[in-house]
Amino acid sequence: MMSQAYIKAISYYLPEHILTNEALVKEFPEWTVEKVAKKVGINQRHISAQDEFASDMAIKASQKLFEEHFIDKADIDFILLCTQSPDYFLPTTACIVQDKLGIPTSAGALDFNQGCSGYVYGLALAKGLIAGGIAKNVLLITSEVYSKHIHQSDKGNRTIFGDAASASLISTDGFAAIGEFELGTDGSGFDDLIVKNGAMKSGTKSTDTNIEMDDFLFMNGAGVFNFTLAAVPSLVENTLSKNQLEGVESVDWFVFHQANSFMLNHLRKKIGIEQENFLMHMQDCGNTVSSTLPIVLKEHRGKFKTGQKALLAGFGVGYSWGGNVLTFC
Repeated sequence: MMSQAYIKAISYYLPEHILTNEALVKEFPEWTVEKVAKKVGINQRHISAQDEFASDMAIKASQKLFEEHFIDKADIDFILLCTQSPDYFLPTTACIVQDKLGIPTSAGALDFNQGCSGYVYGLALAKGLIAGGIAKNVLLITSEVYSKHIHQSDKGNRTIFGDAASASLISTDGFAAIGEFELGTDGSGFDDLIVKNGAMKSGTKSTDTNIEMDDFLFMNGAGVFNFTLAAVPSLVENTLSKNQLEGVESVDWFVFHQANSFMLNHLRKKIGIEQENFLMHMQDCGNTVSSTLPIVLKEHRGKFKTGQKALLAGFGVGYSWGGNVLTFC
């Protein structure tokens, strides 16, 4: 008999340094504080220190999880770490985290590179490990230092993205039962959100005049926006269907990837979700990529009542998307 999987606990970590809208406007005086806040719904974002990397933040988030929820790290039997800004090409950052946290060497550990849909994908992987009897307590970590991917002159991306890490314990019991998944991929949009250089397919640095910017994050904002408006409504519909639910009225809460408020408000209205059922938390931390969903769940934990349902939707880089329904216990 397959074991049911649950989210048992969530914690997250934000770096100490804060980049405010006021500080950004000093660098880009053609913008105003009000314009930034209205356009993206973000007042500030946390930026990792120069010597602070994905593994460091993953460790801090995990230590908070263990301390806040009285979790024995000796019980962890698998680590899943979602990051698109790993410490190294190899080894996996998850292996570094295992050692630094002192998690038993009997635990499995792997990285996966998924970005904005990463938390939902991580829940799917963790549920599979538990259902297959491979693990009982999965430490699901998201950790991104996206700021290190962004060029200093890129005011658009610097306005949106912040650094963060989250740690969730996925187990055989907990506060939220993990339902059925809807996952999808459209790799034709791979180059709309990309860091072109750094891996094996890097350009020739001596001849490429755009080489400096190709070392950094590029986002085709219009392309990503159009993809999102096309993909997310059907993602919601299919996720409801997979969980034998009819209509948005059958779900109490909606938790979408916190891309920016402009995009989210468009999606909410297009899908027909009431504002009071649509949870958001990005104003003080920005778009933290794979960490947005667990941060929202953590911040709104007190609202969730027994028997209520929340639909999670992650979408973005890849292109990739994922949906799931949580039932609160």
